Amino acid sequence: MKHPNINLTVLERLAALSDPIRLRVLRLLEGEELSVGEVAKVLQLPQSTVSRHLKVLGEGGWLVRRQLGTASYYRVVLDDLSDDERGLWVTVRGQLGDSPELAEDARRVETVIAERATDSVSFFGRIAGGWDALRSEMFGNHFTAQALLTMLPRDWVVADVGCGTGNVAELVAPCVNEVVAVDQSEPMLEAARRRLGGGAGNVRFVQGSVESLPLEDSSVDAIVCVLVLHHVDEPGPALGEMARVLRGDRGGGVALVVDMLEHGRVEYKHTMGHKHLGFSEARVGELFDEAGFGAPDVRTIRGESQAKGPGLFAAVGRVKGAGRKR
Repeated sequence: MKHPNINLTVLERLAALSDPIRLRVLRLLEGEELSVGEVAKVLQLPQSTVSRHLKVLGEGGWLVRRQLGTASYYRVVLDDLSDDERGLWVTVRGQLGDSPELAEDARRVETVIAERATDSVSFFGRIAGGWDALRSEMFGNHFTAQALLTMLPRDWVVADVGCGTGNVAELVAPCVNEVVAVDQSEPMLEAARRRLGGGAGNVRFVQGSVESLPLEDSSVDAIVCVLVLHHVDEPGPALGEMARVLRGDRGGGVALVVDMLEHGRVEYKHTMGHKHLGFSEARVGELFDEAGFGAPDVRTIRGESQAKGPGLFAAVGRVKGAGRKR
């Protein structure tokens, strides 16, 4: 219930809104009713910290609290606010804009709500027969993803650009004719060799940069590039190189790029050497189009609530026939 103190001054109401975290909380709770734990997942903060902020907002009269069993759910209900409070919040909210941080919050809320629904379905599924637990016990947790990879044509050659330690190559190699693992770092290539060991004889390791791929024109059917472009000074030419080495005469000519959505974590430039703070969907479309792919299919990847990084996207572009010449 709303806090009963109706004699709060304007300064006291403003004091409750003086913290950026509390503003993010109010933005969230205006759109969804969330528990303390769910708010903590979205903001990626400890529950104790979130509880303190919720207490301040509750005492300031901004929140409605609903008890369900042992869990407390919170919501901002504009109709329950006084005219002064509502006007104050609408004014403050209008000044927040659409920062990458708020966009991340919105994406994480969607994930939390989806997980809530999944948890409910899974609960009733277990009650009905425990099939998921039985299936995992009998066959493990990863066979579905491995089975889906077998949809790749067996005769394809796939380039894993910026292969790192080889996790993509390891997954794809059993399903295609050859994987070309490319990375500019020899230590990374060595780590990938150790990872794959002797179990993937169809993986060829090549040292080279994404901006100047050491591959022939129209020599691969597909390219996978995971979490690489944000490290590249000029992503456009890098995508142009991918278009150059692709061939589309066997149903291929497809490039899959997975990277971070636009975000505001400037510290990544200093701590991890990132050149770009992610990419907007519009920018991804421009880069693919300029590289000769045309408009890509860009989709946001639904993240996991415990993941601490920015949101991710998957972009798929195609070239028809032979790719560009060098």
